[in-house]
Amino acid sequence: MSDYPWRITFDTNPDDCNLKCVMCEEHSPFSQRQADRIACGQPSRRMDIRVLEQVLDELKDHPPREIIPSTMGEPLLYQDFDRIIGLCRLYGIRLNLTTNGTFPRRGVQEWARIIIPVGSDVKISFNGVSAATQQSIMRNTQLETVIDNIRNFVRLRDELAVAGGNYCSVTLQLTFLEQNLSEIPDVVRLAAALNVDRVKGHHLWVHFPEMRDQDLRRSPESVARWNKTAKECQAVATENPRPNGKSVRLENFSLLGFHPEHEVPAESECPFLGKEAWVNHAGRFDPCCAPDELRKGLGHFGLVQKSGFLNIWKGETYHRLAEDYRGHPLCQSCLMRRPVEGRKE
Repeated sequence: MSDYPWRITFDTNPDDCNLKCVMCEEHSPFSQRQADRIACGQPSRRMDIRVLEQVLDELKDHPPREIIPSTMGEPLLYQDFDRIIGLCRLYGIRLNLTTNGTFPRRGVQEWARIIIPVGSDVKISFNGVSAATQQSIMRNTQLETVIDNIRNFVRLRDELAVAGGNYCSVTLQLTFLEQNLSEIPDVVRLAAALNVDRVKGHHLWVHFPEMRDQDLRRSPESVARWNKTAKECQAVATENPRPNGKSVRLENFSLLGFHPEHEVPAESECPFLGKEAWVNHAGRFDPCCAPDELRKGLGHFGLVQKSGFLNIWKGETYHRLAEDYRGHPLCQSCLMRRPVEGRKE
């Protein structure tokens, strides 16, 4: 357990998104969450910026190195995003951003000039090199527009860095699916051509029965296809250097074994507990990034605006979970656990 988290994710606006990605627990066309919320007359979940301000003020003597705005919606739609940028400047914190690549409201050039000076990494969701694949997974997106946005963002990043500004890395982030498996090596090639630093992926959390056949862990045959592709991607990254001569870094391209119950090796560890924290839109302290309904089963830790962030972080309930998580059913099959030797952030 660290005395203070090195990174905090704030779920600022999980109900706001301009896309309908098929794997998303909130906005997938297979999900009823938004329709049910609207039918019940419930307002969109949006964090009061004062929650974020309170947490960072409490941690001002030991601020996190990074903060992440909402990863369950599109953070660039959050109405108080500019105030987040101001807090990063005030406390010397870097912004780690995941965005869907549409750069809504302001366009890529304006957003780039706002984000890059305080950015540590910008992860742009990208799930296929063909329009058919990309647009069927990330519905309402346009492949060529997203590629142009990536190209322009990287160009502005490089221009600002050459002028002596902050270097903000850029990542293409995808979900590993049966549907895009054959295109993943070409995603790596495209990343190299665009001078993108990294390609990062995650295996699918199956939220809906319609997505079960997309899970690459579902059978020995699908695992074998994934392992073949992962090896190919490693070779592609080596053989296709970026314009600066460096290789694209790959994250989570590890080989898999087949486990019928999706259990992960017992010796693997949680990369989050005692290191990172999550705060949901209402101020609820959460221990990790598992799907919202599942992570509620890990325990009730309290609201940061009532209990205080550090009281929760250093409290008995959270410490008990950090010690005993390997026995929790959710943690036994968690997609995020890593080999003990560690990982790059």
